[in-house]
Amino acid sequence: MSDIEIAQKASMKPIIELAKTKFNIPPEHLDPYGHYKAKLSLEYVDSLSHQNKEGKLILVTAISPTPAGEGKTTTTVGLGDALNRIGKQTIICLREPSLGPCFGLKGGAAGGGYAQVVPMEDINLHFTGDFHAIGVAHNLLAAMIDNHIHHGNALTIDSRRIKWKRVLDMNDRALRKITVGQGGVGNGFLREDGFDIVVASEVMAILCLATNRADLKERLGRIIIGYKTDKITPVYASDLKAHGAMAAVLKDAIKPNIVQTLENNIAIVHGGPFANIAHGCNSVTATKTALKLADYAVTEAGFGADLGAEKFLNIKCRSSKLKPSAVVLVATVRALKYHGGVEIDHLNQENLEALEAGFSNIKRHIINITKNYNLPVVVSINHFTYDTDDETELLKKKCEKLGVKCVISRHWAEGGAGAEELAHEIVDIVDNREAGFDYLYEDKLPIWKKIETIATKIYGAKEIVASAKVHDEIEKLQKEYGKLPVCMAKTQMSFSTDPHLKGAPSGHIIEISDVKLENGAGFIVAIAGNMMTMPGLPKVPTAERIDIDDSGVITGLF
Repeated sequence: MSDIEIAQKASMKPIIELAKTKFNIPPEHLDPYGHYKAKLSLEYVDSLSHQNKEGKLILVTAISPTPAGEGKTTTTVGLGDALNRIGKQTIICLREPSLGPCFGLKGGAAGGGYAQVVPMEDINLHFTGDFHAIGVAHNLLAAMIDNHIHHGNALTIDSRRIKWKRVLDMNDRALRKITVGQGGVGNGFLREDGFDIVVASEVMAILCLATNRADLKERLGRIIIGYKTDKITPVYASDLKAHGAMAAVLKDAIKPNIVQTLENNIAIVHGGPFANIAHGCNSVTATKTALKLADYAVTEAGFGADLGAEKFLNIKCRSSKLKPSAVVLVATVRALKYHGGVEIDHLNQENLEALEAGFSNIKRHIINITKNYNLPVVVSINHFTYDTDDETELLKKKCEKLGVKCVISRHWAEGGAGAEELAHEIVDIVDNREAGFDYLYEDKLPIWKKIETIATKIYGAKEIVASAKVHDEIEKLQKEYGKLPVCMAKTQMSFSTDPHLKGAPSGHIIEISDVKLENGAGFIVAIAGNMMTMPGLPKVPTAERIDIDDSGVITGLF
């Protein structure tokens, strides 16, 4: 059966009952969205912060993505179910899917096979409306900027230096560059503008890093929308008196969403920034809530470990003081052969030579995690029926030479039962070893050096370069915001800025094409190469195959 067919046949339990049974969460602290989805009240979340209990945090990441797929979310779900199967009280924490990839190329983000969170269609589509609220809050600020200029511009905002675009949760390349205010003075001031995708919005990042409503509102107020006509003085969202209304729009979106796996284990699915253009992690509130409720919390970070894990460790953990106990690095035999030069149509054929060559990709990720962050790692090979014994044995031996365990996991086909070996390996590490955990760089390191450190130590680059304009912007930011961490915006397909460079390229040059301050989120975005913050649809988008019948059954989602 397809993923959606498996999900539609799931035996779900009412979420209020399940939350009460599993973690004794009082029903009055759950706002139900139908029978199988609910939001957890912030009052209950706050009450947990006073408890001494603190579970162990397990991060799931992956090799550099390929068209063959890796299965990071699937592994997160499978591992969570497996830990519960072996008697370890566990909650998984995932990001919410964006409609952009759901209708585009990548598909949804609810797992796959028999390792899924449900209700799958709801989670992959509108869910509880969080992304809608984030888009409205973001665009409310955009509207208030243009309205302020139209009514006299008392703040003397320089319309040529407005940094705040509009957003849409859809891949729509035609909206990257637009002109607003056309049609005469009654329609506002004519100026260039553009759209980003919702998951790249600073409001999304703020929601995921905020710890409560007061922190949310304060961060929203700190957003810098542009500069005054003196070209120096920043204009904040609070100057426009927009942050209160924005926080009001987000009053429910800030509450974590609770759903369940196919095996009726609790999952918290909240927030959804992309890891290639944003910080790529679910909300701090969700992760901390899971750690207070359960003995183990399993969470994912988007795309490869060079992006999602790097930002999880250097941005999210730094901001929230979270400390992971172990890392699971997900790969597939097929994806590693792709990194070894095999075309996608031939990945199901045994090819030990290509597998050996493609191992360079996973090797660099392993070294990055163990050496740069001082964290223990277990490699999880997401099993496909085409994988041969010789191929899996080769991977086990090569991982063993690096001092890490390689486990073949079959959770896609067998659910939690197929990931029990992985679960036992993780438990052995987190219960018997204290993870050291180092940040990649110190706060006091200059911005340019932070970018350089990520590029050279994580990406294997020789150096970074930038135009005089970008250098000037970094120097300006350094004076007041030099202690902030850096969020790299880079293609997820390669360690380089060239998505076609597979394996583990070294000695390449990373061009920093732009930098921008996300003051409310608390980091500086460095855009590497020609990375787009509004993706486009592929030639044949997934939307073409999604349908619904007369009885309301959806097909084509994956």
